[in-house]
Amino acid sequence: MFTSNFSRRDFLTRNSHGFGAMALWHLLTQEGHTVASQTHFKPRAKNVIFIFMMGGPSHIDLFDPKPKMAPLHGEPIPESLVQAKKSATGGILERVMASPRKFQRRGQSGVEISELLPHTAKMADEICLIRSMHSEQSNHDPAQLLMHCGTPLFGNPSIGSWVNYGLGSACKNLPGYMVLTSDDGHGLEGAGSSLWSSGFMSSTYRGVRFRNSGDPILYLKRPDGISASTQRARLDVLSDVNQMHQQSTGDTEIASRIASYEMAFHMQSAAPELLDFSKETAATRTMYGIDAEKTRSFGTNCLLARRMVERGVRFVHLVHSTWDHHSSLDKRLELNCGMTDLPAGGLLKDLKQRGLLNDTLVVWAGEFGRTPMGEVRRGSTAGKEGRDHHPNAFSLWMAGSGLKRGHVHGRTDDFGFNIEENPVHVHDLQATILHLLGVDHEKLTYRHSGRDYRLTDVAGNVVKEIIA
Repeated sequence: MFTSNFSRRDFLTRNSHGFGAMALWHLLTQEGHTVASQTHFKPRAKNVIFIFMMGGPSHIDLFDPKPKMAPLHGEPIPESLVQAKKSATGGILERVMASPRKFQRRGQSGVEISELLPHTAKMADEICLIRSMHSEQSNHDPAQLLMHCGTPLFGNPSIGSWVNYGLGSACKNLPGYMVLTSDDGHGLEGAGSSLWSSGFMSSTYRGVRFRNSGDPILYLKRPDGISASTQRARLDVLSDVNQMHQQSTGDTEIASRIASYEMAFHMQSAAPELLDFSKETAATRTMYGIDAEKTRSFGTNCLLARRMVERGVRFVHLVHSTWDHHSSLDKRLELNCGMTDLPAGGLLKDLKQRGLLNDTLVVWAGEFGRTPMGEVRRGSTAGKEGRDHHPNAFSLWMAGSGLKRGHVHGRTDDFGFNIEENPVHVHDLQATILHLLGVDHEKLTYRHSGRDYRLTDVAGNVVKEIIA
């Protein structure tokens, strides 16, 4: 039998260079350096702005016109849709509810978009509209988790974390994955911060939530009376202590802690500059709706997203809540579109004008769509109807480098209920986003609990038909 006089502490001490390398790897990843080849093939895009409309926007009222529903408005649902009569959320789904919204062909491409989105519609020739998205999840939390993490279960890394893990950050002074939130007055709902969690990955890859007023990140500001040189010296001492602790315990998460402290130090100078809009022109502020009360919150986030990708942030995650319109659909849909349409259209226009759309992929999506039947909830009155959750078929749009522009992919039936052509699963969308970043979704894996995990689980195909 082999015996050794080495203690556990001796072993860890003699292998301290290995742990130091782990810490260095985390720091280098944060600063955009490569440890191995960053991409599997030449990328079409370098950055992602993922605009998530939490709650499930109605595709029938925004992106997928259904004129044949108009003469059937108020009629009992067709026999072909009888299986959908029962609502999973407690409402009554018995009658067809045609959209009152007008759709027009926009731009040279002729893409039809709702009157509720006039500013997005102006950019129709830049948009790749997918009308055949589908999912198996009909409740918010699991559907949102599937869209972001590739699984309906809590505790898994989000797509931003996967991108940050696979590609690293191209920015030294800001995290590679930033999160900006806004809401319609009802607060942030659904799976919340799990949508930008790093899950079982190192916390280095977690999305950093950035506030658009006050201190961008709480407790980031240097304490009064503490100079930069003093703080730098304290961090150096703290780093030494943490590295000694890591050597004695073998806890690799300590490397993430060291990297976080370093990033926070860099952000103390970078974050205020990022939030300083004083050099933005009046035309740019108007383009994003910064000076109007209705659009200020989401508009500020959109402008920050542009400024972030300019500075090399790899993945910017915008979350707006809530589009869960079970009642008062017309009123609440107008409210949310009024808050988000101008800034979203302005973001696309600004990115294009600056040449940033050549390197940036923009995605606008919810977790599912809404039913073609009106939902009547207990206590509802006339005119207060809404629509229930609908994962069988919904719409989203993408724009940017590598995509066909002014293009519509997929088709649903006359009620927007079932997909008739070119279905695209959520896993297919994730595979396509990674592909445009130069990453093979089957090769981007992370070892955890004895198996290799990936964003697309064991599924997903790149939607080649939408790639230019």
